[in-house]
This record gives sequence, C-alpha cells and structure tokens, in this order.
Amino acid sequence: MNFFVLGTDTDVGKSYICKFLAKEFVKLGKKTAYLKPFQSGLEENVLPDAKQVEEITKEVITKSSYITKTPCTPYISGEIDGVDFDLNKVKNDFDELSKIADVTIVEASGGLYVPVKKDILMSDIVKLLKIPAIIVARPNLGTINHTLMTIKCAKLEGIDILGVVISNYPNKTNDPVILRAKEMIENYCTTKVIATIKQNQQDLSELANFLLK
Repeated sequence: MNFFVLGTDTDVGKSYICKFLAKEFVKLGKKTAYLKPFQSGLEENVLPDAKQVEEITKEVITKSSYITKTPCTPYISGEIDGVDFDLNKVKNDFDELSKIADVTIVEASGGLYVPVKKDILMSDIVKLLKIPAIIVARPNLGTINHTLMTIKCAKLEGIDILGVVISNYPNKTNDPVILRAKEMIENYCTTKVIATIKQNQQDLSELANFLLK
C-alpha cells in the first residue's frame, strides 16, 4: 500500500497526519516508510519532516530526496539554493522504499499545483510515482472551495483519490462552516471525507485501518 499525501494549501496538517499514520501502521505490524521528495524552508533548530516522523516512531524508514533552506516553493527554493532537482532520483528513492516496506507514505510540499521545477508541478510527481492520493484539508472557511478544486484538478490529471481527511478539527465549535464542511464537500463530488482528525488527536488507528482495507 503506497499513497501520496497532498494538501489543499500549505500548513493544513499534512505532516501531522503523516507522522501519526506512520505510527499506526507500525503498531499494526506493517513495515512502514516515509518519503518527503522536496523539503524546503528549514529554520535553525527545526527538524525536517522526515526527522519529525522518526521522533514519533523509530521503526519507520524515512528519506528526503532533496533538502533546501529557502522557505518557498521547491522550484524557487531550488533556484536560490542552487539545487537542480532530478526526478529520476525521486523515483528511485520511492522505488527503493516501496520494495522494502509494506506501506510507503509520500508527502507533498503543499498542494497539487505547487511548482517543482520548470514545467513540472507536484501533480507530475504524483503521476510519476503512479500512486493514489489522500487530500488533507482545513475545516474552516474556504475549505469547501479549495477542496473541491483540488479534487477536480486531481481527477483531470488522472490521479486516483482515496479520500479527503479534514485535519485540526475543533473539539468544540458552533461554526456552521466547520460543522457542515464534510457534508458540503461530499454533496458536490463523489469523493468521500474518510476521516476528521480533531485538534491534537494522535490516535489515527481508524484511518490507518481504513487505508489498509
């Protein structure tokens, strides 16, 4: 089982979902790998996403194909830092991990149309690896529009979508936008919201079991 974790935007909770999903897969006895093809914007004393996954569970195998310092899209970060991304390296890194792991989680940098290099978007990386995607969305205002657009564009690109995960959902809320986000997303497309992850929720066992079906 391999899948690509995409966001509807930046900072929607992809890394949080990835690391606690990895923990659940390990608990279920699955040899688990995590790949971050492009890691950019590292600040001093901040662990890269792959290392954060390792902090949660030492048993997971982690790898970053490229790490750049400038905090922006991989394309611009690579240009500023003088790094030329070789997509063959990304594919080889994924192939190596998927050969030794039962589950390989690949985390995007941002969303579907984040530029990676000239004429290459994040959507092209998903298609290169030929794996389905999970879309991670916010629960608040704007999420319906962003999620539906991401779903539609992914389908137009020929990307298989396993479902939507709403992250950082408030434990208590009276906000009608948040309360009806799942309903609205599912009303306007055939893609299902497969999980709603509450704020600070670390038990993702239900989502992990669903993905392994």
